[in-house]
Amino acid sequence: MRGARYAAALALALGGCAPVGPNFQQPAAVLSPQYKEIAGWKAATPRAAEPKGEWWSVFHDPELSRLMSAVAISNQTLKADEANYRQALALIAEARAGFFPTINGTGSATRSSVGGTNFTAEAQGSWTLDVWGQVRRAVEAQQAGAEASAATLANATLSAQSALALAYVQLRQADSLEALLTRTVAEYQRSQTITQNQYAAGTAAKSDVITAQAQVLNAQAQLVAAGVTRAQSEHAIAVLMGRPPAGLAIPRGALATRTPPIPANLPSALLERRPDVAAAEETMRQANAEIGVAFAGYFPAVSLSGLIGYSGNPFIAQYGATNPVWSFGSALAQPLVNGGLTGAQVEAAREAYQAQVALYRQTVLNAIQQVEDALAGLRIHGREVTIQAEDVRISRQATQIALNEYRAGTQAFTAVVVAEAQQLSAEEALLATQAQLQADAVNLIVALGGGWSASRLPDAAAASSPAAAASPASE
Repeated sequence: MRGARYAAALALALGGCAPVGPNFQQPAAVLSPQYKEIAGWKAATPRAAEPKGEWWSVFHDPELSRLMSAVAISNQTLKADEANYRQALALIAEARAGFFPTINGTGSATRSSVGGTNFTAEAQGSWTLDVWGQVRRAVEAQQAGAEASAATLANATLSAQSALALAYVQLRQADSLEALLTRTVAEYQRSQTITQNQYAAGTAAKSDVITAQAQVLNAQAQLVAAGVTRAQSEHAIAVLMGRPPAGLAIPRGALATRTPPIPANLPSALLERRPDVAAAEETMRQANAEIGVAFAGYFPAVSLSGLIGYSGNPFIAQYGATNPVWSFGSALAQPLVNGGLTGAQVEAAREAYQAQVALYRQTVLNAIQQVEDALAGLRIHGREVTIQAEDVRISRQATQIALNEYRAGTQAFTAVVVAEAQQLSAEEALLATQAQLQADAVNLIVALGGGWSASRLPDAAAASSPAAAASPASE
């Protein structure tokens, strides 16, 4: 008993040592005082006006909200990322097992002509003490890995939602283009009727009728072609929702012409609300902990071992308390010569950490660029829409004037054709820019982390504990 108390006291004393290796400190990212495209930016100060949770709700489109609700539930890529996160939680529990002793039981029975039947039952245990914090660093590394997996899952969810939102914009652009071309075909058919009447009255040539017919057919061909984009966009949305294309039919609707308001201070929350930035930081934290795991190889491993059991013939009176088998001991294993293996492992871990630092900083730079790009798109395309809308208004007037002059016989039909072609081109350009403006709004919200925030990360340490695994809520 004295030896057992001594071993327990030794374990507690040694286990209280600080783990070897560097403690994690977040390195500085490459930041500028403000965004090029927006003034007044400062790092990581979330605002209440930012989109949260269902970030697509700022577009006020019930159909888009209905489609989005299925992404996190049924998307198969996200199912794989969820499994990766659960695997990461299991790895934490696996690393934690190093804190506890390992006990194995053995039993045997033999019979001989001399000694009769002999039974042996033993329990053997061994315990490698976490003197230098190797196990603690391993647990720290796995916890950071689980947090990185959770952030990766959040990033994958955001990416899938972004892809669906952009596909939805394309689908609505195709719907609006079909509506535009349907109106255009009807207008061209009216122009054709005018040429036929003019030809019947002898005031126009047959070529005017043929030109008008060709114009109608060309517009009809464009109308048919517009269906390809719509069908492909609908198929993409179905797959992102985790269902086959045949299982989804989206009613037609018009492209939104207004974008949600973007607060001027929205970019300030970038670093706290980007899941890929969080994933990069946690991966960096994991690499830092791995340095401590490797560094512990410089120090001796302290272990305790013990055995208790009984051996003898149970059918003779002497068997019982007089036949105990037990042993207790401790061991110290110190690497003396390993050809520089430990040093190489520590150096490799340090360089792996430096690589993750660089990737973290690059992730931050990429995030800032994406915000800059989206802000520039909103600003420039917004101005372009204003100009193009005026172009459409003037083009419609020009078409009507040319058609009136043709009816009056003061203008050739070629002027009508040119005016109508210019009008269609202007309207198509306006529609394309309006769609791009909607895409810019989606890209900006996604670049700012969408509805994600660091507070939404699950507690990997709590989620991997035995109590959490046994609770009904974890099922």
